Parts: sequence; structure tokens; C-alpha cells
Amino acid sequence: IPDATDAELKKLPTSFDWRDRGAVTPPKNQGACGSCWTFSTTGAVEGAHFLKTGELLSLSEQQLVDCSTANYGCNGGWQYKAFKYYESHDAILESNYKYTARDGSCQYSSKSKTNVEVSTYANVSSDNVSQMKAAVAKQPLSVSIEADRSVFQAYSGGIFNSSKCGTTLDHAMLVVGYGTSGSTEYWIMKNSWGTSWGEKGYMRMEIQTGKGVCGVQMEPLYPTSN
Repeated sequence: IPDATDAELKKLPTSFDWRDRGAVTPPKNQGACGSCWTFSTTGAVEGAHFLKTGELLSLSEQQLVDCSTANYGCNGGWQYKAFKYYESHDAILESNYKYTARDGSCQYSSKSKTNVEVSTYANVSSDNVSQMKAAVAKQPLSVSIEADRSVFQAYSGGIFNSSKCGTTLDHAMLVVGYGTSGSTEYWIMKNSWGTSWGEKGYMRMEIQTGKGVCGVQMEPLYPTSN
């Protein structure tokens, strides 16, 4: 996927929020299971499918926990490997394959399926604010960050900009937009720690150059729905 051109970058809106356009399901809660990668993945695929069809579906994270065997279920995984799983498997609705926050056996063959798959996925240029903005203006983005520091976990609101957050990526989230408060720009991020965390399950993270706060700009990527 080519980078956005200078002309395209000049046309970017100063703020953008996919929640306002109906492309984002409400924040979910991964519980005591290291399955953040599944929530980042489903959020990105939900957004891609919405962009293609105008239909917002809530997709099953448990399907990925149990069936995406290139990953490690509650012991972690990668969004790109989950996108690859969706290249050959239809997504199942959350209502048909409910989340348990535990590793389970794959129920794929016995569940009714959607026709939602991923045709491909693409990485956004790393450590590049303008290209990441251009990408999120096209669709919600999967990102990885470092989230094991208490300063991140204790976030309760406002624009987060702590340098105490490192860049050893260990948690997946979804970027659903960006905005500006005064002279401070921020990403709008959807987490999977329930609605009691942050700003009703979301975080505003200050946009800084390079790797970004908590490494947010290091590994953005997105799927294409078919």
C-alpha cells in the first residue's frame, strides 16, 4: 500500500473520529486473558467491513482465541497473524461465539458464520505521524503499545503524554481517530479493558514525533475486508 502523497496529506481534516460515523463497536473487556490482540483485530475488521457495507457487526474475539492457532490465545498474539487467519476463515458474530476470557477448543465448524473475511492487510509506515493520520482517516487502525507501566494502567482521562511509558510493545489497541485540544494533538484510542478504564474505555494519547508515546506509531496496520 503506497504512502499518502503530499497533496493527500494537505487535504487531511484537522480532526477525525470514526465513532461519529458509526464504524466502531462499544469498548469490550478482555478480562484476565492476554487476548488484547483479538480485540484490536476485530475492531479493525469491524471498521473495514463497515466501510465496505455500511453495516456494523460485533465480531467474536473468542473465535480468534480458540481458532487462530498461529497465535497463543490468552497468552498473546499478533494482529497480522489474526488478519491472516481471517483470509481463509469467515468471521463469526460475537453473539454466536461468546467471549469467555479463557482458552477453549475451536468451535468454528459448529457455528453459523458471516461472510466477512480479510482479503489482505497492510502496514502503515512506522514512526510517521502524517502517514498514520492519513491511514486512520481511511479506516480504524490496529496498533501496538507498551502498557505494562502503572502510569498507563492508571490512566483515567485527559490527554496522556507520559514519557514513563516505554516502547517495548506488549499490548494491542485500536486507533479510531485523532483530534486537537489547544495546540496539543492526540490519537483517539479504543482499549479492551472495559468502560471503567480511561474515558469510558477510550484514551486520548498525545501525538509526538518518532515512535510516539508508548510506541504507538511503531507498528500500525489495517486489514481490507472482502
